[in-house]
Amino acid sequence: MEIKKVTLPLNNEIIETLHTGDNVLLTGYMYTGRDAAHKRLCQLIEDDKELPFDIKNEVIYYVGPAPAKPGYVIGPAGPTTSYRMDSYTVPLLEKGLKGMIGKGLRSPEVIDNIKKYKAVYFAAIGGAAALISKSIKSMEIICYDDLGTEAVRRLYVEDFPVIVVIDSKGNNLYVR
Repeated sequence: MEIKKVTLPLNNEIIETLHTGDNVLLTGYMYTGRDAAHKRLCQLIEDDKELPFDIKNEVIYYVGPAPAKPGYVIGPAGPTTSYRMDSYTVPLLEKGLKGMIGKGLRSPEVIDNIKKYKAVYFAAIGGAAALISKSIKSMEIICYDDLGTEAVRRLYVEDFPVIVVIDSKGNNLYVR
């Protein structure tokens, strides 16, 4: 089985090489965010204010990592259910978001907009949070520290394992 290695950030050329079912190892910087952070980011967009980080060509990992044990960068960091972000996804795609990592189904509207904005949806393996966290080499809180584990973080990852679930053409691993 071929494993594709991808260096972040993403761009259209990279995204066009990714197909539903591909196993991928991501290396580079990505951001984290869950429901509460997404709501705040979308409120900024609605209010025509600047986001606290440039989202163009970036990837957001839907995770609220557990606190790190002494000597570790981060605690277990497994994916959360993606559909909870669906109502916030389209404005972020419009601003240039290119990738999302989570688990589970996405709405038809999100899938249509993944195609429209040439983005990609990856799945991380649920239940493997401690294993996944070994790919995370650094972490800094970017904004919304008051949200605790749900604060937006910037992660540097090496060989972070994901599977392409929905590619830029709308092909969906869940509906084969």
